[in-house]
Amino acid sequence: MRIARYRYQGLDAIGLIREDGIVPAAAVDGLASTAMRDLIRGELPKPEALASAVTVIPLPEVEFLLPAVPEKILCAGVNFPTHRVETGRMPDRTEHPTIFTRFVDSFVPHEAPLQKPSTSDQYDYECELAIVIGRTAHGVPVEDALDHVFGYSCLNDGTVRDWQTLTAQWIPGKNWYRSGAIGPWIVTADEFGAPAQQVIQTRVNGEVRQSARLEEMIHSVAELVSYCSAFTPLHPGDIIAGGTTGGVGKYMNPPGYLVVGDVVEVEIEGIGILRNTVRQGP
Repeated sequence: MRIARYRYQGLDAIGLIREDGIVPAAAVDGLASTAMRDLIRGELPKPEALASAVTVIPLPEVEFLLPAVPEKILCAGVNFPTHRVETGRMPDRTEHPTIFTRFVDSFVPHEAPLQKPSTSDQYDYECELAIVIGRTAHGVPVEDALDHVFGYSCLNDGTVRDWQTLTAQWIPGKNWYRSGAIGPWIVTADEFGAPAQQVIQTRVNGEVRQSARLEEMIHSVAELVSYCSAFTPLHPGDIIAGGTTGGVGKYMNPPGYLVVGDVVEVEIEGIGILRNTVRQGP
């Protein structure tokens, strides 16, 4: 099942995606709540209830919102071998994942403009799998971790490279206002399946820049959920970003940083396409 937050005729709502459009959650029989966090925590409607709903809004008529509003966004760094190699690191598995934080307001939804900082010409893209927590997880062992995942989305971990490397702490370069994106919707874990053979890819103006399979992640989804839950409770709607693969703009020759007008697409097989255009920011 695919679930989105959207704005239509001035009102914010939750909807379920069908081939013919988006069905407002309020129009689905048997759905007890229309709040995203409650929906994530609760029981989803039966497929036949979604199929029989008569209220459908064409997707081009809605404005997508962030698919979840998390309390916490935790991100895995250098979690694909090809990205480790291009950054000058050994491709070998590390004992523990590298984790940093991002703020909610550093992200925009599907089709909303990304903001390139006016003070930097080193604005980069990073395709990532967004892991959406469904059940509170605290001290969860690896073997139980996937039971706490509600679903998945696409994420662009937009990064301002010169600010990322000012010090050993990456947070300034990872949190410029409206520099990243998440969307367009959440695909539930039962529909998506185990992250493995699905291809994750970034395209800039139609050119493939990054491409890998999710099984190449050094620390798996289960390991990331378990590790993060060891030091902080994860609650429904929280997000863990799974890390990016090789092919970021910084390491192209010459560098392929984003400029105003670029169209960035992050696509994950089984989820869809997250698309954003770069605009000039403050």
